[in-house]
Amino acid sequence: MNGYDLRTMGSPKPRVFSGIQPSGGLHLGNYLGAIRNWVRDQDKYDNIFCVVDLHAMTLPWDPKLLRENTLQVAAVYLACGIRQDTSTIFVQSRIPAHSELAWILTCLTPMGWLERMTQFKEKSAGEQRERVGTGLLTYPALMAADILLYETNFVPVGEDQRQHIEYTRDIAQRVNQRFGQVLTLPEALIPKAGARIMGLDDPERKMSKTLAQANPGHAVFLTDPPEVIRKKFARAQTDAEPAVRFPPGPGVANLLQIYQSVTETTAENLERTFAGKSYNELKQAVAEAVIAALRPIQERYREIRSDDAQLVRDLDRAADRLAVTANATLARVQRVTGLLGHD
Repeated sequence: MNGYDLRTMGSPKPRVFSGIQPSGGLHLGNYLGAIRNWVRDQDKYDNIFCVVDLHAMTLPWDPKLLRENTLQVAAVYLACGIRQDTSTIFVQSRIPAHSELAWILTCLTPMGWLERMTQFKEKSAGEQRERVGTGLLTYPALMAADILLYETNFVPVGEDQRQHIEYTRDIAQRVNQRFGQVLTLPEALIPKAGARIMGLDDPERKMSKTLAQANPGHAVFLTDPPEVIRKKFARAQTDAEPAVRFPPGPGVANLLQIYQSVTETTAENLERTFAGKSYNELKQAVAEAVIAALRPIQERYREIRSDDAQLVRDLDRAADRLAVTANATLARVQRVTGLLGHD
């Protein structure tokens, strides 16, 4: 299966939809907390992985960087091991149905729902209201459209993103209650246990592309060369103790979490390896483990990016296939909401 309508193709697999903004490079937290799980589980589901470029426009953007980052995210998906025979990777803006359904959902969404969204409150904090783009407020409707267009069953998210899925379910239920059963209600697919990677400069805050824009040492990106990775770990925040102790403080705990995640070693072996070691030894070991884990990804990434024209053709073909399902969902919503030409 590769992006076809489950209802017509009879796939026994539940459909999964997920997307990442091309607002910067993908970092180690994205990989260990999400993408690696997608790769491992991709045979269980009918997978749709989207590069949500329209979402990247909710904050000021550079057009050239947006194009480059879009290709980078798509290439990283593939380089990490997402296979095109079991999954579909496409670019959001190539299917206009996303924007069209988002407008209908926006019109049906109470302002209070949007103003309570955590990301809007966080990203607009400290800004004068006149300077905050409307898209930052209304983007949940676009996110809901992304999910609902494809009759999605599950959306893999972290616990901190559950609010997005709750909104999507709420707006889908509102549509169904008012106009009939036209939309599938998705469920959050939250892993029972997963790596939560924190910033190297601040182990109290989750690793983030946004925070890395202000401080490049905050995050290790999947395309960082080895010498850059070593420098970032060398400057990583540790703890007040003179050497590694168990249980560790937050700085050392984050480094140990990264090492354990990339090497997939046991907690017992982790303690045997690092108890009493200096922070420099720990940082060097973590850096080398990350470099080794990223080496095949980076090699595959360079191979894919050596032919951007082919990458774009593949993305466009995927969008053409998915547009059949997206347009069918949009037409159903347009018809029941009274828009002309959809009888």
